[in-house]
Amino acid sequence: MAIPTYAARLSRLAGRNVTSLSVKGRRATSLPARRCYVSTSTQNNVKFKLDEQTAHSSLDLFKKDTAVIYRMLGLDPSHVQNNPERFRDWAVVFGDEKISSGRHYWEVTVKKSQEFRLGVAEALMSREDCVGTNSSSWVFGYAQRKWFAMTNNKMVPVTLVGKPDRVGILLDYEQGLLGLVDIKKPSIIHTIRVQFRTPLCPAFGLWDGELLTHSDLEEPEGLK
Repeated sequence: MAIPTYAARLSRLAGRNVTSLSVKGRRATSLPARRCYVSTSTQNNVKFKLDEQTAHSSLDLFKKDTAVIYRMLGLDPSHVQNNPERFRDWAVVFGDEKISSGRHYWEVTVKKSQEFRLGVAEALMSREDCVGTNSSSWVFGYAQRKWFAMTNNKMVPVTLVGKPDRVGILLDYEQGLLGLVDIKKPSIIHTIRVQFRTPLCPAFGLWDGELLTHSDLEEPEGLK
């Protein structure tokens, strides 16, 4: 059944896709191998801001680019600077640091959001995809009052966790580990295991409310 043109336009403006997440036969578009980010982190305790160059038009950055708020219609995409780093169809924004080694930890404060994704993605991931829907991104998501881990468009339920106001993300590049952290205990709630091969960026998807990032943090003791 055809999707009405107006509904499709509103959907794109809002950073959502009316059709299925998995689109067969769609050719992925790779970004040119040129500088997209300020620097590369090879040490621990990455420090980053959100990169406006990647932000979808429905996302506004604030607090010196460390926080993002979702706006239903956002800006007309034609009024946003056109560049190959920007997400055009999905409400996604990347951090401005590439991570190619080391063990890193950051936290995210969630405000008034019922749908979001937190994790990492390859720096040159196709901007036609949403984080979690391809093999180039790994995220923990929250929607319909439930947590899940997601990569390559496959979801795994994450249980024994409510909706905390603030969560941690642990990345160990060499060990191939991405963890969702309960900062109150502290403990790792769920892990995604994968062999990372290319530089990664902190990645965020947001469909309502706000996310505030906290980087350059020491990893809590006792996390494995």
